[in-house]
Amino acid sequence: MIMKCLPKVPNRLLAFGLLMISSLAWGQKTKVDGIVAVVGRDIILKSDWDLQVDALKGQLPGGASPDPCRVLEEMLFEKLLVHQAAIDSVEVTEDEVEETMNRRIDVLVQQIGSARKLEEYYKKSIVEIKEEMRELVSNQMIAQKMQSKIAGDVSVTPTEVYELYKTFPEDSLPLINSEVEWAQIVLYPKVRTESKQEAIQRLEELRQRVSKGSNFATLAILYSEDPGSAKNGGEYRGIKRGQFVKEFEAVAFNLAKGEVSEPFETEFGFHIVQLLEKKGEELDLRHILIKPKISDDDLNRTRATLDSLKGQIALGSLTFEQASAQFSDDENTRYNNGLMMNPQTGDSKWELNQLDRSVFYALEALKPGEVSKASLLRNPDGKEGFRIIKVLSRTQPHRANLKDDYARLQNVAENKKRAEAIDQWIEERLLETSVRIQSDWVDCTFKNSWTNTPTPKP
Repeated sequence: MIMKCLPKVPNRLLAFGLLMISSLAWGQKTKVDGIVAVVGRDIILKSDWDLQVDALKGQLPGGASPDPCRVLEEMLFEKLLVHQAAIDSVEVTEDEVEETMNRRIDVLVQQIGSARKLEEYYKKSIVEIKEEMRELVSNQMIAQKMQSKIAGDVSVTPTEVYELYKTFPEDSLPLINSEVEWAQIVLYPKVRTESKQEAIQRLEELRQRVSKGSNFATLAILYSEDPGSAKNGGEYRGIKRGQFVKEFEAVAFNLAKGEVSEPFETEFGFHIVQLLEKKGEELDLRHILIKPKISDDDLNRTRATLDSLKGQIALGSLTFEQASAQFSDDENTRYNNGLMMNPQTGDSKWELNQLDRSVFYALEALKPGEVSKASLLRNPDGKEGFRIIKVLSRTQPHRANLKDDYARLQNVAENKKRAEAIDQWIEERLLETSVRIQSDWVDCTFKNSWTNTPTPKP
């Protein structure tokens, strides 16, 4: 894989929205006519509601089925946000919509394997898929922007956190599982010059075979070490600037159609690229990746270096934090004292069941302040190295308290205050916004007062 990590999309509306796109924009089912609700001038179709519910099935923990009424209320909320945004002149630009659509297409391409497979699955071209996405994505972005305007600046004081905490009976306070904070120092084997030359020579041989008539795609399937594209003949379609590492783009965007590049290096290894098509600032291409081989001796030397580093830390000649900044090959943690952040929560605390198995075993017996032995690290792309791990803190299972869990309780308080602000906004807007729900489609009890007397279907 040579593509950069794509940003994740937060916000509960977009969580629903992504499901809407996957189930609605390329609807694989026959739609049934019928209007469930009207908010201002915006309608919610029965088919859209059903498909939204279907899309959520299997996404909930334990295989639970989604609550159709809850789904409808989220859809009503989004329509109300869009309706009010039009009144308040809250807009998004075409460029913003285009960028968001491209990111979502990129995610789908990565999940399904290639742009071609995506087009085959939905029986539509990328251009057609994006056109069907456009209105949905635009509405979701407007709704998100409007929601941020309503409650984006919500904050709480320590007094408010304390007051919320005191409202919980002691036996109903959240039970916090055992958590650890940990840091790491990572070393990867240095690639020998001989190994680099071997990779370059292998790619040059493959390049010569292409020049003599061999099929690039077949050679990619047989020899490429990029797990994300090898099985598809090394193909990537619809590539835009910023999606791939800069060294790769510098070569790819300067090729002529059909041209095969000289071997070149990126952080992932060595490549050759064949340009299939250039459409404006979008490329269709194939590539072959060969990674320089790392020997057992290389790995053993790396382990020995890391063990020596651990010894210096134990003797006090340098601290773990200093060693991280000076020697670690992990750019994500090197200048953060080696501290590992939990991507699921955004903070530094990890529940034990959130840890990779190798990390769990490395720190299982460690006390706070202790450092592990060097252990093997294998990245998803197959790259191998070694790391030492330091346990910074460890808690036992306990009921939430202000001393150990203030940040968590603060987050709960902010979410509660944010929800209250949104509920208040909804109730105020409903006093001046026409909302009609068809009674023979819906028999729901809503959290908010969407309607007290549903209008009968004509």
